[in-house]
This record gives sequence, C-alpha cells and structure tokens, in this order.
Amino acid sequence: MEKLWVVDFGSQYSLLIVRRARELGVYAELLPWNRLPPTLPPEVKGLIFSGSAASVSEGPPLPESWIGQRPILAICYSAQWLAAQRGGHVAESHAREYGPAQVEVLASGSPLWAGLPAYSQVWMSHSDTITALPPEARPTARTDTIPYAAYEVPAQQLYAVQFHPEVSHTEKGRELLRNFLYNICGFRGDWRPADQIESLVAQLKAQMPTGHALCALSGGIDSTVAALLVHRAIGERFHGIFVDTGLLRAQEVQTVLAAYQQTGLPVQVIPAKERFFAALKGLTDPEKKRKTVGRLFIAIFEEVASQLPDVRYLVQGTIYPDVVESGSGVASPIKSH
Repeated sequence: MEKLWVVDFGSQYSLLIVRRARELGVYAELLPWNRLPPTLPPEVKGLIFSGSAASVSEGPPLPESWIGQRPILAICYSAQWLAAQRGGHVAESHAREYGPAQVEVLASGSPLWAGLPAYSQVWMSHSDTITALPPEARPTARTDTIPYAAYEVPAQQLYAVQFHPEVSHTEKGRELLRNFLYNICGFRGDWRPADQIESLVAQLKAQMPTGHALCALSGGIDSTVAALLVHRAIGERFHGIFVDTGLLRAQEVQTVLAAYQQTGLPVQVIPAKERFFAALKGLTDPEKKRKTVGRLFIAIFEEVASQLPDVRYLVQGTIYPDVVESGSGVASPIKSH
C-alpha cells in the first residue's frame, strides 16, 4: 500500500497534516523525527516535514539524506531549516508572524501552485524568516513582509512553504496539498478508512496467534473500535472489561452496556465506585487525578487478568491525539493518558 510519511518536528499541527492527507484519499503515517529508519521503504511515495515550535538555531535536524529520493513538502520550520543548511539565510523576525497573511504566487508554472489563484490568504506561525534562498532554489510565493513565503528546488523534488497549508485558515491549503500529493508525488487518492479493516484484522491474527487478550473498554469510540477489531480477529480469546468507576453520568453505564450488547462484544462489568472515590478523595490537581485513576485501572486489570486463562495481551484504544497529548513523541506533554 502506498504511503505518505509525515515527519513530526514538534508542531501543534502535525496531526492535522495526517488528517488532511487521509481526507484526500492518501494513507499517511506520523513519525517523530528522532525515530526515523535509515532508509525509505519503497511504499513511501512522498514526505511532508512539519513545522516546529523551535527556532532553526536550536531545533532538531532534518533527514537530509532523504532529499532527492522522494518528493518533499517542507512546512514552516522545515522550510527554514533546509534553506539555512543549503546555503540560504534565516534570521529572527522583528515581530513574530502569527495569523493571516495575503500570499502572492510568483511561479505560475510550479506544479505545487497549479490552478491556485494569484492571491489568497494563508496562515503564518513562526518567529524566524528566510532572508536569502539557497543558490539552487527559486521563490514561488511572497507576502508584503516575507519575500520568500515559498520556494522550490524542482531538480530535487523539494517544495517548501513558510505558512501552514494544513490549517483551515489557509484558504487554498487543501488544493495545495492535493497538488503535492497527486501531481508531484503521484498518489492515486483511492485510500479509504474502510479498506483498513480486513488488513488490521489480518495483522492482529498474526500478532496474537495464541493466548487471551484483556481489553479495557470505556464506552467511547476509540476503545470500542479497538475491541471490535480484536474480537473479530481472535474470537473467544477476547475478554472485554468495563470498570464502573462511579465517575460517569447518570444511567451511562446501562446505556454503554446496551450498546455493547448490540455489537455482540462480550463485556464483564467490574464495580469499583468505592475504590475510585477513596483514591481521589482530597485531590484537586487534574494531572494527579488522571495518574491516580490510571494506577487504579492498572491494578484492577491485573486483578482480572490473574483470574483468566493465559492472558498475554492488553488491548487499549489509543489514537494519535492521545500519543501527542502525552508527549511521547517530540511534542511537550499536554495531559497524561
């Protein structure tokens, strides 16, 4: 399956890049900059390098060895870092550029800008700016205050913008990303989320050939989807656990269980209101509350697992935002999960 890799350098918008690509029918994966493999697999047809909260002078390095191997779209920090490393110049802005700006297209023949209007609104979010381009680069867009709002090096399939096409405030951001994915990378744009189901079930069967799995269920979409996939893959070896913490809304436990019955998921309810109330008594700090709840969940799952046969797996519904908010990649922690 053809893929787009989005390399995350700590931008608040990195997940949004992945989402925009998938909305355009391209399967995208997010990879932190410090966990990249040494070589690009053949199924990766294009790369997008994210922005970053860091300055070029102190931020993480980009994988320069990949330049020229695949089409690259460098956004904001990445555009600046590449310009500085390849013979251009980047300086600190007199005032941080944050908010809308009017961009003027300079290179109408660029495949990245094909079909886009001469002027449109974009969204800026940076404190550095490119003041001189590398010798081989040509400018493709500017604003009133930024002479090099975008540039490209066609011979190396390198395209760069100092604004954020992935955010909704950039009027033609979706069209620009489509141009990069379809016209430059050559993606077919035929990926659909439903295509993943059989593939994921097959992967789960291979990863869990023996042993039983304990699945933590919350009643939400994330854990329910994870549970349905694993249950389809391993059948009776699946054990769904729903812990009644006493922290849900009135009658919500009954509503959740009724929904699980409709899906056919086998679910065991663990009553634990008193344990959670006692553990949380006197706590006011939100982070301490989350960690206390997490520790108690772990203790309960361990107790349940000890009573079941050959439990080897714990299934948890974790999505990209959970990973980013917990700060497990290159972003700062927002909250624990």
